[in-house]
Amino acid sequence: MKRICISQRVESVASYGERRDCLDQRWFELIFRLGYVPVPLPNVSEEHARQLLADLQPHAVILSGGNSIASLDPSASDVAPERDAFESAVVAHAVDTGTPVIGVCRGMQVLNLYFGGELLEIEGHVATRHPLRPCSDAYSLPIEVNSYHQYCIPATGLSTAFTPLGFDEDGNIEAFCHKEKRILGIMWHPEREKPYSQLDFELMKRFVA
Repeated sequence: MKRICISQRVESVASYGERRDCLDQRWFELIFRLGYVPVPLPNVSEEHARQLLADLQPHAVILSGGNSIASLDPSASDVAPERDAFESAVVAHAVDTGTPVIGVCRGMQVLNLYFGGELLEIEGHVATRHPLRPCSDAYSLPIEVNSYHQYCIPATGLSTAFTPLGFDEDGNIEAFCHKEKRILGIMWHPEREKPYSQLDFELMKRFVA
């Protein structure tokens, strides 16, 4: 089976004096159901990141959620600069090699920043659900999604490299795709849906198949 590599959040465990890479177990089941083998990626240096991906040769890469982005809020308790640098190297490698990328929540934000877009702090979007307004006839999106983010992509902040696919009720970007490359960004968490959404499966498969 083909491999989908997925990035991991960083958790600081003071009682053990450790910084740990970790991933919600629901991701593994979702990726298996997509028909791929999940391979978690460690938050290593840029040099090791490129070598790791060259050796693994993933069919696609998922940038998962979790951790505040240090450039946006360096004082946040969950920042992980090593993850920021690692994921930037992952995106660069994927762009160079044509590897499909799916960014989820934070991962979508990372992609927008990488391609020159902007983010804006937002309230009322953590641990809730809200309607989704699709804006492309080419893709079928859920009509309601979960929400766990403190930064949004306003319509004026979307990178010119991307085409918007869906908005929230205030006009912020909830999904986009690259105009030329196989890159998808979604602001909701497909792994947290109970049961998993068939529309999420179909959308993700279009970019990794």
